[in-house]
Amino acid sequence: MKSFRTPIILGLTLFTTSVIANSETSTSSVPKEVLIKKMQKGGLVLYFRHASTEKDYADQVKADVNDGSTQRVLSEKGWHEAVHIGNAVRFYNIPVGKVFSSEYFRAWQTAWLAFGQYEKKEDLNFLPFAEFTKEQMEMMKKRVVPYLSTKPAKGKNTVIVAHDDPFEAATGIYRDPQGICYVLEPKGKGNFKILGFVEASAW
Repeated sequence: MKSFRTPIILGLTLFTTSVIANSETSTSSVPKEVLIKKMQKGGLVLYFRHASTEKDYADQVKADVNDGSTQRVLSEKGWHEAVHIGNAVRFYNIPVGKVFSSEYFRAWQTAWLAFGQYEKKEDLNFLPFAEFTKEQMEMMKKRVVPYLSTKPAKGKNTVIVAHDDPFEAATGIYRDPQGICYVLEPKGKGNFKILGFVEASAW
């Protein structure tokens, strides 16, 4: 178990949370159709937790980014989820610009299957510890927040495919289940607003 997890209500499919640097947050339900329309206009960051893996366990300590045998890898269900996500994004005509992923297989393979492209970023990796200290969480937050707060090219959405721990460090929200997508509005200068989320099965 990792420290500093803030659980969310899994019964909700979409919600709104404002996160401006370290300010307070608030939530309210948002219709799915409204969220999709916002994505269709571009200007957002779509942060995906990788699709489902064969097992769900902490592999942080021993995982080698260059050796898939040391890592949790996508299951057959995960491969289907990734393809489904990509098909849904194209069906809804959601414009995609840059696609960033962590260096771990389950992240970049999800990005490849869904979007046909990816650029690996070490900043999106989790740290190699079974449990995280406040200092380590702060380190991951410092690395990830610039990706969440940077505005994409006009008319495009930036896609990030990574892990629950870096997202939790940046937002205080533990991302569950696998394949979930959080939609964020970047404000620049380390600021962003969380508009809601879509689970893999809800597209």
